[in-house]
Amino acid sequence: MTVGYEINDMAKEESWRIFRFIGEMVEGFDKLSGIEPAVTIYGSARIKPGDDLYEQTSVIARRLGELGFSIITGGGPGVMEAANRGAREAGVTSVGLNIQLPEEQTPNPYVTRSITFNHFFIRKVMLVKYAIAFIIMPGGLGTLDELTEVLTLMQTHKIKPFPVILFNSPFWEGFLAWVRTTVLAKGFISEEEFNHLRVSDHPEEVVETVQKWYIKQEVVGRKALRRS
Repeated sequence: MTVGYEINDMAKEESWRIFRFIGEMVEGFDKLSGIEPAVTIYGSARIKPGDDLYEQTSVIARRLGELGFSIITGGGPGVMEAANRGAREAGVTSVGLNIQLPEEQTPNPYVTRSITFNHFFIRKVMLVKYAIAFIIMPGGLGTLDELTEVLTLMQTHKIKPFPVILFNSPFWEGFLAWVRTTVLAKGFISEEEFNHLRVSDHPEEVVETVQKWYIKQEVVGRKALRRS
């Protein structure tokens, strides 16, 4: 099978592609308008129903949904399916932002609002834009990419600082140790940036963290309105 490497194969003569980028952005803004407040859940596509992580993800999403939060995922299987399933059970908007891949990733059956993107960077914008918290379940390279992108966007003040919750402390232990003893120790990030990360092993604790943060921001927002 011949593999097409989309980015490498682009040529200056293909500047027309920018209209496809714009079209995907517009579709995303149109379809996702009004879903707030929402929480984005990231994690591996490779876990199966019945796995502890699958069930824990579903519980987190369902409890958040019962509190009125829409749930956003990448729309595929594994953690994404579990999160969308929990949202569906809670009766809230269950968003799946799918991506076209050489090995077809079809939307999971628990999505109630779906968009399929051709371009990763636009999909990643939409995964971030509408969220007031990010829950990072164990996963592979894609999950690490999404985690570090969210942290970078906060570091560079492109998005507001929101809770970034790493679920399952044994899984993240090595990563966090490296960040603290190497990256932070060398001054490549600040203590404040490191402190955006929260770690939890219990679904209810995750839900409580999100809810407390959201209520706090609502109070701050109301006070700011009164002052203005």
